[in-house]
Amino acid sequence: MTLSTGQFKQELIKDYNTINLRMFDIGVKSQKVDLLGEKVIIFANHKRISSLKYLDENNRLITRLVDVAIIDSFKMELKTIMENKYGMKVLSIMKDYDPDIETSVTIIILDQDAKNYISG
Repeated sequence: MTLSTGQFKQELIKDYNTINLRMFDIGVKSQKVDLLGEKVIIFANHKRISSLKYLDENNRLITRLVDVAIIDSFKMELKTIMENKYGMKVLSIMKDYDPDIETSVTIIILDQDAKNYISG
């Protein structure tokens, strides 16, 4: 798949949102994708699942464990998309989520400069 940088970012935003919809029935509020050498960085503002938000107040340890499990599943799906749809070799995906501000940062580390995979 040959895409411009702008097209790639827009497609990746759609893919990221689709994963969220599939996992939570809730899309993200906003996203931004940046390319920095061999890294693809995604900043996203989410809407916290109501039950987890409520549980955060009483038992953050339990919701932290749930967040980690969700993040791990999300990363596996995202890696599959990056490799199968875009033909990119993913070395690692790192993601963290801050429930207080409902923001996540995802860093996808590729085997080479991201721009080598897209047309411009």
